[in-house]
Amino acid sequence: MTADLHVVVPGALRRRTGGSLYDARMVAELRAQGWCVQVHELAGAFPGPDDEAEAALEAAFAAVPDSSHALVDGLALGGHPQPVTRHAGRLRITALVHHPLADETGLDSAERERLLASERAALAGCHDVITTSAATRTRLDELGLFHGPVAVAEPGTDPAPPATGPAPGAAPSLVCIASLTPRKGQDVLVAALARLPHRDWHCQLIGSTTADPTFAARVASAVVDAGLSERVTVAGECESGTIETALNTASLFVLPSYYEGYGMVLTEALARGLPVVSTTGGAIPATVPAPAAQLVPPGDAGALATALDAWLADPQARAEAAGAAWAHAHRLSDWPTAAGRLGAALKATP
Repeated sequence: MTADLHVVVPGALRRRTGGSLYDARMVAELRAQGWCVQVHELAGAFPGPDDEAEAALEAAFAAVPDSSHALVDGLALGGHPQPVTRHAGRLRITALVHHPLADETGLDSAERERLLASERAALAGCHDVITTSAATRTRLDELGLFHGPVAVAEPGTDPAPPATGPAPGAAPSLVCIASLTPRKGQDVLVAALARLPHRDWHCQLIGSTTADPTFAARVASAVVDAGLSERVTVAGECESGTIETALNTASLFVLPSYYEGYGMVLTEALARGLPVVSTTGGAIPATVPAPAAQLVPPGDAGALATALDAWLADPQARAEAAGAAWAHAHRLSDWPTAAGRLGAALKATP
């Protein structure tokens, strides 16, 4: 059977990153809706430059028959424009951009400019672009990265029961779920928590410590240096059951990111009626509603501490925010609906 769609992804589709989880769910839902989807998982380091990654992208394109449609995750595509240029004439290539590569935290000016130029060149070989949020579509325009048609296909959200919270008498539980990388800002969260020794709380940092081992080690050291070893757990990457338990027993969800292209984990928290403390970085203000969240400037440990302190000190205000989160969650699209929108976007411009 000929594939309706070839989906090209960086690394294994089963990786527990936001981008990979989005890709995997969309592939599953499109198949359920009758699409024939072939997935091409690429070896190598992304966004590169990386010889192995570029060779893998070239081989994936070469395996796709003429006139076929290839949907390529932006992380796999943006750092390697040459394979895109070579195959643009015989394939319809659609880029799936979660966020611009140059908006990653911690880049020096030279690396940022290199990524802007590389992603701009790669997108120039694409027929069209799909982003995972309207904010990312706007960002592409601001950076002058693409001048053709751009559609938006936001993620879906699975329905979930409301969180029950900590056991009676236990301290309020703060949960942060994100890979330990500079963009996610866990170092800022630890600095904020160090300002709240007078409050009762416990915090779990759940997420890969291998994506950026140097940063992860720095966060772990900051926990020790702040005297928070008994109050902050650096749990590493966890299985889905452990994550479900952490969310179910949480009091607050915290995501101190510098930038998010959407923030799927935020809507997962909202689906459980959890109040959110996060930042104004990227698409976050459009992802979480004001009554359910306190948003502070990225990188501002003092403002983050103030926001956490306010809700730790006021269970009633926290409960009202939880109600707003639960109400908003019922207005979110499920994954079949989200995949239907992605499918419509893929069919929109032949």
